[in-house]
Amino acid sequence: MIDTTLYGDCRHTLTNLRGNITTGVTDKPRMCVTSPPYYGLRNYKGSDKQIGLEQSPEEYIKELVNVFGLVRDCLTDDGTLWVNIGDSYYNYRGGKGQALPQQSLTNSAQDLPVVNPRRGNKLQGYKEKDLIGIPWMLAFALRADGWYLRQDIIWSKPNPMPESVRDRCTKAHEYIFLLSKNQNYYFDVNSIKVPTVDGKDLKRRKTVWEYKIRPHRSTGHHATYPGELIEPCIMAGSERGDTVLDPFIGSGTTASVATALGRHYIGCELCGEYGNTH
Repeated sequence: MIDTTLYGDCRHTLTNLRGNITTGVTDKPRMCVTSPPYYGLRNYKGSDKQIGLEQSPEEYIKELVNVFGLVRDCLTDDGTLWVNIGDSYYNYRGGKGQALPQQSLTNSAQDLPVVNPRRGNKLQGYKEKDLIGIPWMLAFALRADGWYLRQDIIWSKPNPMPESVRDRCTKAHEYIFLLSKNQNYYFDVNSIKVPTVDGKDLKRRKTVWEYKIRPHRSTGHHATYPGELIEPCIMAGSERGDTVLDPFIGSGTTASVATALGRHYIGCELCGEYGNTH
């Protein structure tokens, strides 16, 4: 069972995948690269238990830790996990939630959830306008759950989405965390070297990766991570013929990049009608 997308809640489909791996029906993936739904920023119609609409950041992190625990069970012993994750702000509006921004619903109505828990619930420990710190909450929680937290990579965006806020800088980066299942893991450092300034040699890649955000070819949506961003992840974390796992595969960027690089893929996606709208 490779080169396929398993539709349904990934907490169920990953459990089934783990069973197929245990019985030898499916070979173990070598790595996982993914971008989970961001906290409080999207809503799939008709899915009342979806990840991202939990009542608090802590509950959201707990659900992701559970998902990536299932991922770990599916990976080879030398496997790695690469997670792209963005942050959220705490904007409490008691009694009425926060008014939704005025923007087009043409391509992605799920970007504007009817219920936004991070805006409608008063949470202890957060002040109005606080940056929650979701990426590092997740990184530390995964480390506590047994993953080796190996590196934080900055995705620098030269063309970030515009913001109307006037009391801070425009957000132009996200994180990619590299985690490993065990202390020793597969990492092909030579496969992702980059040219030197004069172009005469190659040097080791640094931890700031600059790639433009690009609208998805079919939906026009800007939140899908670009294929260029995960190409070095897949090249460093696997060999040709290996299988790449993505529990939130969405519009299929991971599948297309893995295939182009001579890898197989297994994806999970909650709703087939939606693209990857992180």
